[in-house]
Amino acid sequence: MNLNHTTTSDSQLTIAGRTYRSRLLVGSGKYRDLDQTRKATEASGAEIITVAIRRVNIGQDPNAPSLLDAVPPSQYTILPNTAGCYNAKDAVYTLQLARELLNGHKLVKLEVLGDEKTLFPHMPETLKAAEILVRDGFDVMVYCSDDPIQARLLEEIGCVAVMPLASLIGSGMGILNPWNLQLIIEQAKVPILVDAGVGTASDAAIAMELGCDGVLMNTAIASARDPIRMARAMGLAVQAGREAYLAGRIPKRFSASPSSPMTGRVA
Repeated sequence: MNLNHTTTSDSQLTIAGRTYRSRLLVGSGKYRDLDQTRKATEASGAEIITVAIRRVNIGQDPNAPSLLDAVPPSQYTILPNTAGCYNAKDAVYTLQLARELLNGHKLVKLEVLGDEKTLFPHMPETLKAAEILVRDGFDVMVYCSDDPIQARLLEEIGCVAVMPLASLIGSGMGILNPWNLQLIIEQAKVPILVDAGVGTASDAAIAMELGCDGVLMNTAIASARDPIRMARAMGLAVQAGREAYLAGRIPKRFSASPSSPMTGRVA
């Protein structure tokens, strides 16, 4: 099945000056092995795959299997992230290490967590880290709360994409606050991607129908009963949601509207 999006500018995602056909971004954790990671990534149609530098080997250990053998940078954009960091200092150090490992790679995903129970973003530390990384020449995509004010501040700092959570990381609860998400989308001049909380294909489609520029997910695919089939479903859902958003849904109304008009009827 071909998951390639149409090549019109409306269907492509542009981040930090680079254009991607797919609006689905995927993670690389929680899979059974690297072979399953590769197959699921291929099935999703995603072109960007995010990697937790503190947990996944991309060259830190030359004696262990490397993720880059399964999803090579020649075919995918590797998006190093700071999963497991709880303060700005650790996050900045982690991404500086990633830049060295990936030969000067600039596009990164920043996430600074508040605690181990909720994995909710620690926004003061996130803002601090974002300022340092942008000054240091990184193209920063940033995980944040679904707060329109915080999202605007991150954009003003210079982040190339803002990634509000739909719900808690790995929870599968879907989009709990579509109203805040729409406020963020309406004010943004950079791509807005839902990050965290997607559980199934309908969640991804709803995010796109609301006007998000993309969706990032990991657990929803990797922890599904059949990750490869779920990856394919997510690719289709993101594509369908984007098409529905561009087409424009009918308004909701409190009265029926017949599919066949009464005017001009035969009898």
